[in-house]
Amino acid sequence: MMEDTLSTKTRAVLRVLYGDTDAMGQAYYGQYMRWFEAGRAEWFRQLGTSYRSLEEQGIFLPVIEAHCRYLRPAFYDDVLEIETSFHFPAPARLRFDYAVHRQKPPELLAQGYTVHVCVNGARKPLKPPTWLRELLVPNAARHPAAKEASTS
Repeated sequence: MMEDTLSTKTRAVLRVLYGDTDAMGQAYYGQYMRWFEAGRAEWFRQLGTSYRSLEEQGIFLPVIEAHCRYLRPAFYDDVLEIETSFHFPAPARLRFDYAVHRQKPPELLAQGYTVHVCVNGARKPLKPPTWLRELLVPNAARHPAAKEASTS
């Protein structure tokens, strides 16, 4: 996962529910993708918009790639913080990076990312429209790929 100290980072806080755990008493591995989604949704909220707003404007962001590196398990009733940051790996792709932390004791549990493309209502790929780029670019990491995406 890339270090991106210049991007807007957000934190979503959530608690591991009993239904999130498996027979071993730890959070089921698939839950991390839901927690990533919660982090991504909070990232957009912190910028003053939401997935619902994007969809109402005809923009959808399907996941085309996802990765999670599990470092330590989360357990029932743990309070977690999902740290989310963003950058453009290519002009028409959006990447969100995540770090899942347990609050007490403080511990990094997982790191991962999701890559998205913009599509319209007919599911045709498109570059992010100007209004979306104006929202995303100032909050993206300043990597060479982010700079290239912001100028194309």
